[in-house]
Amino acid sequence: HVQLVESGGGSVQAGGSLRLSCAASGYTYGCRCMGWFRQTPGKEREGVATIGSAGSTSYADSVKGRFTISRDNAENTVYLQMGSLKPEDTGTYYCAADLVTDGPSLNDTEYYYWGQGTQVTVS
Repeated sequence: HVQLVESGGGSVQAGGSLRLSCAASGYTYGCRCMGWFRQTPGKEREGVATIGSAGSTSYADSVKGRFTISRDNAENTVYLQMGSLKPEDTGTYYCAADLVTDGPSLNDTEYYYWGQGTQVTVS
C-alpha cells in the first residue's frame, strides 16, 4: 500500500502563489505516475498536473504556464507550485499515485492511491 499526505493548502488572494506538497510512504518503490487533481462542489474531479517516473509531465490547459509539477524521488514527494492564482483555481486538491500508470495521465480513473485532500481558496 501507498499512503499519501498533502500539505501546503490555504487561502490566498488572486495573483498570489502557493506550493502544495505530497509525501508518499509505504510501498513507494513502485510509484510511477503521481499527480494532482482538484474538485469543487458540484463539479467532477479534474486532472491538474501529473508527472511520470522519468519526469514527463501533463497539465490541464487551464493551468499551463501558471503551475509547475515536480517530484523528488529520493524523498518520495511530489510538489505543485501554483502561481498567478485565480478564483477558479479554488477547490480541494488531491494527490494521487499509481504503480502502473506512467503516462503521465490526467485521467483520475488510472490512479489507485489518493490522499485526503488539501483546500485551496483564492479570493
